[in-house]
Amino acid sequence: MRFLLKLTAAAVLAAALTGQALANEKIKIGVTPGAHEEVMEQVVKVAAEKGLDIEIISFSDYVIPNQALDDGDLQANSFQHKPYLDNQIKDRGYDLSVVGYNILTPMGIYSDKIKDLSELKDGAEVGIPNDPTNGGRALLVLQSEGLIKVDPAAGLSVSPLDVIENPKNIKFVELDAAQLPRSLADLDASAINTNYALEAGLNPIKDSIAIEGNDSPYANVIVTRTQDKDAPWVKTLVESYHDDSIREFIETKYEGSVLPVFKISE
Repeated sequence: MRFLLKLTAAAVLAAALTGQALANEKIKIGVTPGAHEEVMEQVVKVAAEKGLDIEIISFSDYVIPNQALDDGDLQANSFQHKPYLDNQIKDRGYDLSVVGYNILTPMGIYSDKIKDLSELKDGAEVGIPNDPTNGGRALLVLQSEGLIKVDPAAGLSVSPLDVIENPKNIKFVELDAAQLPRSLADLDASAINTNYALEAGLNPIKDSIAIEGNDSPYANVIVTRTQDKDAPWVKTLVESYHDDSIREFIETKYEGSVLPVFKISE
């Protein structure tokens, strides 16, 4: 009996120490402005109740958050879809892993000059993101609207060079994704990621003239360094993001322009 009591006491002490360690855990997580930052602000509150202290670091572009994570300046990031991450890992050699999925932010086509894509004139200028994965995503949206046709062999890695049919001779203007909302004053239309659209005061449901379908492969992900992916705080972070209160916040605030995609890494 005395031996059993010692074991029980040891187990309780170990559990207490584990909880204390997590309670003292502080992480920095990188996001981009708009939905990713707004949702993460709610996740911070849930995680705090679970003993995880999160500091949000907001970045104005898509390049630095992965570099900062790989360098160890961040412990996680939440701003990108998996095709973009895969491309970054391939091009830059990052040792990063997906630990969970979070939201889908459908890409939309916007214009200050036309109300329908059928109104685009011959030689129209259309802005698309200048990073390969989001640029390709924009082209696939245009293809789904019947404006162009791309080479099926390109898969998701589509570039303007893969456009094999372009009956309206659309000119693709490649710009930094964050600059595309401002391009609407000069271009005929632009494909804009939802986080930057929301930041610019655009409503993807009401203001876009075309929008990506819900079956998009571009669900966004929570990412850590591979060496950290099994750390206790990672499980807490993902559980906090997947909390029912976060789902309710997303569905209420964004009314369909941002969709919760809560699943763990595959």
